[in-house]
Amino acid sequence: MSAQGRAGILIVDDTPFNIELLEGFLCQIYNVDTATCGEKALDIVGTSPPDLVLLDVIMPGMDGFEVCRRLKADERTADIPVIFITALDDVAAETRGLELGAIDFITKPFNPAVVRARVANHIALREAARLREDVERIMRHDLKSPLTTVLSLPQLMLMDGNLTPPQRDMLQRIEDAGYTLLAMTNLSTTLFRMERGAYELRPEKMDLAAVARKVLTGFAETAEMRGIGLRLLVDGRDDGRPFPWMGEELLCHSMLANLVGNALDASPRRADVLVSIGARPEGGARIDIVNRGDVAPELQGRFFEKYATVGKARGTGLGTYSARLIARAHGGDIEMKCGAGTVEVSVFLPA
Repeated sequence: MSAQGRAGILIVDDTPFNIELLEGFLCQIYNVDTATCGEKALDIVGTSPPDLVLLDVIMPGMDGFEVCRRLKADERTADIPVIFITALDDVAAETRGLELGAIDFITKPFNPAVVRARVANHIALREAARLREDVERIMRHDLKSPLTTVLSLPQLMLMDGNLTPPQRDMLQRIEDAGYTLLAMTNLSTTLFRMERGAYELRPEKMDLAAVARKVLTGFAETAEMRGIGLRLLVDGRDDGRPFPWMGEELLCHSMLANLVGNALDASPRRADVLVSIGARPEGGARIDIVNRGDVAPELQGRFFEKYATVGKARGTGLGTYSARLIARAHGGDIEMKCGAGTVEVSVFLPA
């Protein structure tokens, strides 16, 4: 949005009459720029990104579909809303546009009220997304100061030679929890970018087994209070062996923490939650989280959907949803099977 508080609109159409018409509808509310071809539109977006693009489908040379594809393929412009303007009354064309990332269609001949209403709605949604990012950025900044204290004080206390082993263990748990909170604080915007397809994965060498052990350690006290056992098998064994893999450790930790936490919440007392990590025949890794229990029939078909939850007073329905986002960001996927009193969530990760 410009310094004057007016959003910027780019109109792209090879017909000057259409440009004049649309500009007349919008120029009193928005800062309007125009382009008569796809190449010029990309140049304008590259130098002065608008808040929204009104894009004609049929143009000589580079058509609107190609312009949209290039905008969505570039992380710098992927979140700019694109509304196609077209005379096409073609479901296939609309489907293709939506698959490329367009958010809406406006058909010719133009209705001024419809044009203004749809543009206003999508500008408002974009501003809401920006506000959300700003609020989360402020929260991350403000949380880091007290978290620094949570992390530094256990480190100082651990330097005392008079501590007992149980005291050292408790301080180490506090420090680990502090690092987990810091990681979760940094994770929120990452998941938001994943939702929009704008996240760029940066995989590094890591040990999936070590991450799983850290997650289980974090839940150990809660599990003990509920009489639930936590077990980890790597390649079918529990001898502490590693499982090397290429991925983002923070994301994998968050994914496993959500899935193990859900399994623990759903498990009856005196039952085990089993986490199993092994190699897939085609390469990569498979992680299974198994617990006793069942999934409500109305939840089974939407287990990984956003806000899907049943029977949990404090449940948000975001744990399994974010786990699927993370699995897919790594090029993998996730599924759930239930029956005979057992729930099994399986994560499939590529080589």
